[in-house]
Amino acid sequence: MANTQSNTGNPKVDLEFRRKKNKEEMKYQVVSFVLMIFLTLLAFLAVGAEMSKYFIVPFIILMAIVQCIFQLYYFMHMNHKGHETPALFLYSGLAVGLITILAFTTIIWW
Repeated sequence: MANTQSNTGNPKVDLEFRRKKNKEEMKYQVVSFVLMIFLTLLAFLAVGAEMSKYFIVPFIILMAIVQCIFQLYYFMHMNHKGHETPALFLYSGLAVGLITILAFTTIIWW
């Protein structure tokens, strides 16, 4: 996001600026919450429609990954400045996890 502080010394302008930022932030959180509910319903519908398990399992995993991204960026405020170090550790852990899953999958299938 852009600069979240107003540089004016006027308290009324600063209050107005914070209200505008809070309104914008709330809009993003509501939209991401609705999208997460929608993705959850899609996963339930895929299971309820009795589709092939070879489609359902990767589909549910994909929905879970997308929901994690929404939660990290909008509910955990990872999109704000100053969260570069936690993001680095998060992405590093994700990379290690994916490499581990890939390695075990390769060993099992071989």
